[in-house]
Amino acid sequence: MIETALAIGLAALSLALALNLWRLFKGPGVADRILALDTMVINVIGLIVLAGIASGSGTTFEAALLLAMVGFVGTVAYAKFLLRGDIVE
Repeated sequence: MIETALAIGLAALSLALALNLWRLFKGPGVADRILALDTMVINVIGLIVLAGIASGSGTTFEAALLLAMVGFVGTVAYAKFLLRGDIVE
């Protein structure tokens, strides 16, 4: 049963990543591209967690946590650059 749920989750996240890539390349504005990148980070975190559940390894969850922190800081930096044109004041 868990294998079926993992396969469905993997398929859903793969489809979401494909749609995010489309938005990243097609996005009409810079803000849309930033949101697509942020959403891609969230989807990759989901893929890492699913891989951790499938393998039973605890280190993948730590990798997902680190990626979440880096993704958040990256999104804030992109947004600040978009608003002000400078990251460091």
